Amino acid sequence: MTPRQITLIQNSFATLAHDAETAGEVFYRQLFTLAPEVRALFSDEMTVQQIKLIQTLAIVVDSLHRLPELLPVVRQLARRHVAYGTKEAHYPVVGQALIAMLRETLGDALDAETEQAWGQAYGVLSFEMIHAARKAA
Repeated sequence: MTPRQITLIQNSFATLAHDAETAGEVFYRQLFTLAPEVRALFSDEMTVQQIKLIQTLAIVVDSLHRLPELLPVVRQLARRHVAYGTKEAHYPVVGQALIAMLRETLGDALDAETEQAWGQAYGVLSFEMIHAARKAA
């Protein structure tokens, strides 16, 4: 990831974080629309999960410039998700839900370059998570 991509992601996340509750709600609405079968992996009470999502995104976004330090944490997260029932096929859908959430919550503030930066970051991180999950399975 380039320094510019990281800056774009961090700036857009700062905007999104002003209404983190909505962002979490939109993400899970998008995820469950794209992959209704994953709804069973979550409790009925989604408020805590929505908060965890935004908190995790905040940590990841803040750590992008220290990717070598971030990757072990991301791999550990993937190993935990195996126990929750996460499958490899879920990763692309989560990426789609993330981009859809960004589009909806940021609107015109999400330009093509920023969207591409988010896609790049998700690609790097999901690649690492998939490989860690394979080893854990």
